[in-house]
Amino acid sequence: MTGPKTDETPSVLPPVPFDPELEAHLAAMGEQPALTRESIPAVRAAVRAGALTDEALDHGGELVWEERTVTGPPGNPDLALLICRPAAAGAHERLPVLYHVHGGGMVAGGRRHLLSDVLTWTRRLRTVTVSVEYRLAPEHPHPAPLEDCYAGLVWTRRHAAELGADPGRIIAVGASAGGGLVAGLALLARDRGGPALAGQILLSPMLDDRNDTPSARQMEGLGLWDRASNATGWDAYLGGTAGSPDVSPYAAPARAQDLAGLPPAYLDVGSAETFRDETVAYAGRLWRCGGECELHVWPGGFHGFDEFAPETGLSRRAKRARLRWLSALLASGAQAPGRRVTAPASSAGAPG
Repeated sequence: MTGPKTDETPSVLPPVPFDPELEAHLAAMGEQPALTRESIPAVRAAVRAGALTDEALDHGGELVWEERTVTGPPGNPDLALLICRPAAAGAHERLPVLYHVHGGGMVAGGRRHLLSDVLTWTRRLRTVTVSVEYRLAPEHPHPAPLEDCYAGLVWTRRHAAELGADPGRIIAVGASAGGGLVAGLALLARDRGGPALAGQILLSPMLDDRNDTPSARQMEGLGLWDRASNATGWDAYLGGTAGSPDVSPYAAPARAQDLAGLPPAYLDVGSAETFRDETVAYAGRLWRCGGECELHVWPGGFHGFDEFAPETGLSRRAKRARLRWLSALLASGAQAPGRRVTAPASSAGAPG
């Protein structure tokens, strides 16, 4: 027999347990303080210290790479792009593009940050990687980072031929803050009638400035990016307006209701992290709008588990699933479709 039904909801939800292998990694890392405005400079320095070296970009001679300075958004500074491609690529090949937007909570990171897996895909699947260095908050709040990403995408599309790339097969990929920016970029490209994407890969994406989902509350104080850190990141990105009713869906894609006409999407997230529920909800909205989407929720995964503990069983499973999806998308010959124009050029507007 079951007990009587009740409408009461516990005020504090019990946390989802971490995968045992991952929990051991967290314990070895020690306590990780939440991000604050005051700690941003130290976080940036730590991220810069972990950026990929020239030798790592070479991948033992398998890749060639260059860094370019290209035109930024109108009236704004130029952009730095990192461009990598297989060393053995033929002069007349037109390879698909992985357009990479780095993570870092909107406040840290650069074009060489969180790039290892993307370069593995470039080697194994024969793609061109273009990694954009966007301006960071709080010095440059929305829409500056997103406009930088859009300008880099426009440049990549226009210069595809000289990169040995196929302009119809550009797939945007980002993790964490980069995932949120990729989701906003897909909306912006759709609504401006800009460079259409053939796919989008959103890994533990930072989508919802309201920061009030059940997963955000139940995992508070746990893992590597909790509700307190998330509040700092969103506050920096939105200039103190996070949670207000007029936040643009281009800034916080979880607020977008019309997700029709977007490219095929791959979303994944850990079950034991802040972004679980907003990621699942976004996938559901993509399906409700008739979109193509594959969603994975990795049991016991904390935020960034595959980056910080890449040799664990769960991380290997996640990496294999991403590679399978991307391989299948490229094998299908998917091309970016045409896009409707439904919004003005400014990213301050709201889609649909």
